Amino acid sequence: MAATHPTPGTNGNVYVPYEDRTGNESIVYFTRDLSATGLQRAYEMVHARVHGKVGLKLHTGEQHGPNIIPRPWVRELREAEPELADSNIVETNTYYAGDRYTTEQHRKTLEVNGWTFCPVDIMDESGTADLPVRGGKWFNHMSVGNGMLDYDSLVVLTHFKGHVQGGFGGSNKNIGIGCADGRIGKKMIHTWPGADQWSIAKEEFMERISESSKATVDFFNSDGRAITFVNVMRNMSVSCDCEGVHAQPVVTPNVGILSSLDILAVDQACVDIVYAMREDQHHDLVERMESRHGLRQLSYMKELGMGNDRYVLIDLDDPAMPRIHPSDCVRDLKPFEG
Repeated sequence: MAATHPTPGTNGNVYVPYEDRTGNESIVYFTRDLSATGLQRAYEMVHARVHGKVGLKLHTGEQHGPNIIPRPWVRELREAEPELADSNIVETNTYYAGDRYTTEQHRKTLEVNGWTFCPVDIMDESGTADLPVRGGKWFNHMSVGNGMLDYDSLVVLTHFKGHVQGGFGGSNKNIGIGCADGRIGKKMIHTWPGADQWSIAKEEFMERISESSKATVDFFNSDGRAITFVNVMRNMSVSCDCEGVHAQPVVTPNVGILSSLDILAVDQACVDIVYAMREDQHHDLVERMESRHGLRQLSYMKELGMGNDRYVLIDLDDPAMPRIHPSDCVRDLKPFEG
């Protein structure tokens, strides 16, 4: 950890409209097809560089969690794409005591939840490794599961939803917390020395997540490796999948699947789509994002140079693949049905 004591940024509770952003635009793909076929379609738009030993970074969830990405979708994706034929699901143990705290507990939970159709690599099972954090103000390195260093490519499959402390969980949270090892890295993100386990919150927490995420993104964007991002906007409780059966009931409508090579663009597009919904559709999720100051994830990723918060959103459901806008993604949404 850096020796200085930085000051967190501000305005993590303030949404910045698209017209007020500056900079380049990245490509983000969108489909309303919430199915194994839709997942494959979104992935195939961004898979060109995926090669070698491939990790599928998922949040596999606590036991019996109702909202995780459906296992059959992931199984069918893996079976349909030749470069994923020998891929592993990759995870790390948790920082909190529960059903994934130890490797033994974690493997039991994976079995209960049906992640049994391919190998699962708990990356911190055999130790940790330090990755540099370039340009960070909280860290100069991040401790990750050392198994991650064995991979040539990382496919980040994210269930986009709320988060009790982060406001929302997109690709940034999936790898920022999910690749940090369970004892050292996650403690660096969550806990001030000598303080309560969950002592770090709001803007500082978002910045620490993003710096951790940057370490992984930089690793897979170097030396011929590859990383790509797919966000699934389905069963969007305000609770993270780490809350399992205790997650708050879903009230936000299902939307679709997005993919990009740009981690900021894909998370920003998901947030924009939520804000484009009617008040009665997005109230709970927006309240969760803003009350936790979660929007700082986006502005800080931009400050770190991790991507663009402006993007060209491509409609995969139209054969012409036209550019659309978040408002087009939320037309005629149906109320959530569990």
